[in-house]
Amino acid sequence: MPAVTKVCCIGAGYVGGPTCAVIALKCPHIKVTIVDLNQSRIDAWNSADYKLPIYEPGLEDVVRRARGRNLFFSTDIDGSIQEADLIFVSVNTPTKKSGVGAGFAADLNYVESATRRIAKVATSSKIVVEKSTVPCRTAESMRIILEANSSPNCRFDILSNPEFLAEGTAINDLFKPDRVLIGSLQTPEGIAASNALVEIYANWVPKERILSVGLWSSELSKLAANAMLAQRISSVNALSAICEATGANIDEVAHAVGYDSRIGPNFLRASVGFGGSCFQKDILNLVYLSESLHLPEVAEYWKQVVIMNEYQKRRFSKTVVDMLFNTITGKRIAVLGFAFKADTGDTRESPAITLVRDFLLEKAHVSIYDPQVEHAQIWSDLSEALPLVPLPNLQKQVHITSSALDCCKDAEAVVIATEWREFREIDWEAVYRGMNKPAFVFDGRLLVDAQKLRSIGFKVTVIGRGEQL
Repeated sequence: MPAVTKVCCIGAGYVGGPTCAVIALKCPHIKVTIVDLNQSRIDAWNSADYKLPIYEPGLEDVVRRARGRNLFFSTDIDGSIQEADLIFVSVNTPTKKSGVGAGFAADLNYVESATRRIAKVATSSKIVVEKSTVPCRTAESMRIILEANSSPNCRFDILSNPEFLAEGTAINDLFKPDRVLIGSLQTPEGIAASNALVEIYANWVPKERILSVGLWSSELSKLAANAMLAQRISSVNALSAICEATGANIDEVAHAVGYDSRIGPNFLRASVGFGGSCFQKDILNLVYLSESLHLPEVAEYWKQVVIMNEYQKRRFSKTVVDMLFNTITGKRIAVLGFAFKADTGDTRESPAITLVRDFLLEKAHVSIYDPQVEHAQIWSDLSEALPLVPLPNLQKQVHITSSALDCCKDAEAVVIATEWREFREIDWEAVYRGMNKPAFVFDGRLLVDAQKLRSIGFKVTVIGRGEQL
């Protein structure tokens, strides 16, 4: 199989954009075109001031170095498909909201649409790479669609190349990945296609970190990795509830457990709950797969990880109400952070959405500050979380601010929902002076120096710690 010289990526979102921008940077001999139906998104990728549609540390520098040289962003999907040797399919695969598998199965409508588009316009053979997170054996569906709808002289080899990026560190994850996983059919043609993709990554990734496996193993490995990471988070969050009830300190417990070489310290930090585009979606996908395979006990096991995550969020919001004398009606609650984690503007499945929704249902007034999330995104997320509440009514209860100090002014309580570094460095004495008294701080991210805040005068509750106030 000849070397790949032209790459097309269908989907200019959180995965396709950074991944293929790095490929372009590291492979100057390969032309990389990222395409999307969304004109405004492509305009943002092409913006003269580099106000990119997603925030990711280091991404702007990558785009600056490669854009216009061998990295291009376009809405010309058909033209890019036709000229490409290799096509990444990196479109959204949200959890279904209706129909069979609603609430658990992945909605593969965008994957199927992209696959049909490739089949319709391709005039030469292509390597088609699943980059989206998909259920097991999605590649088989793609192959059937391609073969049924393409011209006889076109051959399509399907590969699975799941991403293992953590938002906030995605560029470093791409530069120095733990592993690159490439799945293919174990036929001469499939292995040849896999080797072509291996050679792209080998421009900067040591070959011992590029793993070639079977197609179905690759698809399942992505779901398994995210499910097991989320399992660790839910496990430590379950322990945090026990810590609060017994007077133990979750930091100390996690630190001691993490010293066990069989366990290690990663993903043992208690919080108000996990969010993001992958963890919950992939676990629910695994639950649906298990049920489809008539493995109900397996499905229930993984479902409990999500149940525990939802419990942790509800437990935290209830703690706020309980500590504020069992009512927050008419009180102002300042929520610091709306992204699901620091160093990203992504709000998908963010715990902050659940917290704010719960506060609003208790008839509180809520002020929100996040350094990266666009105000329009916050309004969109809250409208979706409270579909029966008209936006004008939401805007009477919610105030989005441009700084942490403004957010906390005249509040009864401050809730830390995202672990942004700047929240460690807030002038807490100024915050205290501007708040109603008694002034409460609820730390859902183990971020603040509780003793220091107590010395100022705050009543402090830290998730996973028995001592309070």
